[in-house]
Amino acid sequence: MNFKLLLATFAFVFGSLTTTFATTTSASFPVQQTVQELSTADEIKNEVKAMISSPTTASGKSQLTALLLAAFVGGLGIHRFYLGYTWQGVVQLLTFGACGIWSLIDFIRIITGDLKPKNGGYSKTL
Repeated sequence: MNFKLLLATFAFVFGSLTTTFATTTSASFPVQQTVQELSTADEIKNEVKAMISSPTTASGKSQLTALLLAAFVGGLGIHRFYLGYTWQGVVQLLTFGACGIWSLIDFIRIITGDLKPKNGGYSKTL
């Protein structure tokens, strides 16, 4: 995945350089060839933007694990640490899950799939 993003970033930078080259050169044939390459570079640029803007990648977290953590140690906020929400986990730890109310809400949100990992979706769902 990182290699794919690196390759797409390289294509994005290369596309920007190609645009500069196309506007500064005065030859007709290389410009036409560059314009054809630009459409490919623009497509790659749009793909990179789509990949960055939509974090739908799986984070390697299991919804069942998060549910079990919320059910058994939800008052301590362990499920928030597991899902990547460190500060909310600390607050839940200090307040005992806001006396259980916050933990109950999180339990329901995990069941419905509303509470997802911070870095994407679940790799395994219920």
